[in-house]
Amino acid sequence: MSLRGRLNGLFKGQEELDLTEGGIGWPLFYLSLPIVITNLLQTAYNLADTFWLGQYSTNALAAISFAFPMVFLLIALGMGLSVAGSILVAQHVGAGEEEEAEYAASQTVTFSFLASLVLGGFGYFFVGNFLSFLGASPDVLPRAEAYMQVISLGIAFMFGFFVFVSLMRGYGDTITPMVVMFGTVVLNVILDPILIFGWGPFAARGIEGAAIATVFSRGLAMLVGLGIMLRGKRGVQIHLDQMKPDLSYFKKLLTIGVPASIEGTGRALSINLLMVVVGLFPTTVVAAFGIGTRVFSVIFLPAIAVARGVETMAGQNIGAGKPDRAAAASDFAAKVMLTVLSVMAVLIWLFAQPVVAVFTDNPEVIEAGATFLRYVAPTFGAIGVMRAYTGAFRGAGKTMVAAALAILMLGIIRLPVAWVNTQYLGMDQTGIWWAFVVSNAIGAVVAVLWFKRGTWRDADVRGQKANVPADD
Repeated sequence: MSLRGRLNGLFKGQEELDLTEGGIGWPLFYLSLPIVITNLLQTAYNLADTFWLGQYSTNALAAISFAFPMVFLLIALGMGLSVAGSILVAQHVGAGEEEEAEYAASQTVTFSFLASLVLGGFGYFFVGNFLSFLGASPDVLPRAEAYMQVISLGIAFMFGFFVFVSLMRGYGDTITPMVVMFGTVVLNVILDPILIFGWGPFAARGIEGAAIATVFSRGLAMLVGLGIMLRGKRGVQIHLDQMKPDLSYFKKLLTIGVPASIEGTGRALSINLLMVVVGLFPTTVVAAFGIGTRVFSVIFLPAIAVARGVETMAGQNIGAGKPDRAAAASDFAAKVMLTVLSVMAVLIWLFAQPVVAVFTDNPEVIEAGATFLRYVAPTFGAIGVMRAYTGAFRGAGKTMVAAALAILMLGIIRLPVAWVNTQYLGMDQTGIWWAFVVSNAIGAVVAVLWFKRGTWRDADVRGQKANVPADD
């Protein structure tokens, strides 16, 4: 049996999985598990870069700590369009409007590509100034800038794949993106050491080589994803004759997508501005912070994946006129994530030092990174709860609520607390670690209270049917 056949035996496609009928637990599991694997594979890009650059030099590791948040910022600025497309596809599929779902997907691809060109140009020309503002030292700045300029030139490839993943997820197909991601991650892991260290006929490019490997791999993933959607044999289909820019539809995408971009941008800006505080400490602390946040990106994969699954389930059930089922899915997901991440918190607490030591052999970095993980671990469950409910808000089209929660947690609580702790209360880097603890706990409480108000239940954002061109 082929690999694809075996995967299809383990996972269910949208045509086999009705998200608007029957039980909640197993459909959410089948929908979310491939997302966990896809996100784990996606995180492998960052982990591979972190590992190999950690072997290359501590300055390179610090440089990637500055570069990763800016990559997140560029993607966050344009991610709203893909989120809007995913929500519209989900609600149209739930309502049984297949042609409308395909038109939404086609328009999302068009406008996301145009947005990526603008953001890539911005990133290329202004990355140096931005990194300087963040406090990158003279030893770190040239390396971080080289990495970001390559990423900026290839940002359209990264956008393209994220759009593919979002649209397929809105339709209910989470298997196909997982398979595509697997192949490109393998390619990236192979290319990383070759281009960083200059193995064989390739010249050593250091941190720039890591960026080239990532862009090349993501570019291949984008091309495969577009080919799958154009064929339409699995998941949502796009049509070339529906990709001509429709400004009226663009307004609909913006109405839903701008708040989602605000959410993502708020997260990214808060992370970038937090680097200003982190950058006031020695390079070892910066490196420890970078490793810690990379570890968090793995730990929180189940919560992020389940949130995306809830987003799809909520969207399809809102489209089908079943808000009670959407609420039940959200509550179930929040309880499961609270349990799972609490167990993972115990493991991280016990094995913090060995985990950090995977990425570096510098004893100061290991000590600082392990302390960071142990401070934040008790609030892992809170992140799971918050993610579950923000997924429901997005699926219902209440993207501004999700944005408000993100800005509250990161911009209004975490960043000011970190600044006050370290600059006014005289705390060392543990003042930053405490900011994570406080913001995670408050964010979860606010998310629960807001969700229980029930104001999201009638948020059907499909509106009037688009003027879908008839087939010739």
